[in-house]
Amino acid sequence: MLHHASIRTADIFRAIAFYEQLGFAVCERFTAGYTLACWMEGLGGRIELMQIPQPNPAADAFGDEHYVGYYHLSFDLTELAPDLSSWLAEFQTKLAAIDQPLKILLAPQQQMIGDRVYEVAFVADSDGLPLEFLREMARIPG
Repeated sequence: MLHHASIRTADIFRAIAFYEQLGFAVCERFTAGYTLACWMEGLGGRIELMQIPQPNPAADAFGDEHYVGYYHLSFDLTELAPDLSSWLAEFQTKLAAIDQPLKILLAPQQQMIGDRVYEVAFVADSDGLPLEFLREMARIPG
């Protein structure tokens, strides 16, 4: 069982505000060595945010086709949203209320994966890291 995914951030308070708009809530605050950290729970999982003093810019995992490493977190919104376009518009409004822009990396589109058709979109988090949102639209009988 996966315990959490850890995300290093330049500004933990800005990152917390971003992920709260996705429905995450801080469940534990702590220090990790020399830095602030927290666990947040939401959308069926747990993330850890760690503030990095003197951060370097994040690698462009989405735009660099030669990037190797962890790529993105993916969230299934099938039960939470009727479509990704309206969900993204609502999310954009929530982010605007906390003065954070929404950067869409990939607008909603359909993608066939195995015997299922998904609606898929990618956005960047407050540090520019890619997040995937998907909805199952159909299963193709086989």
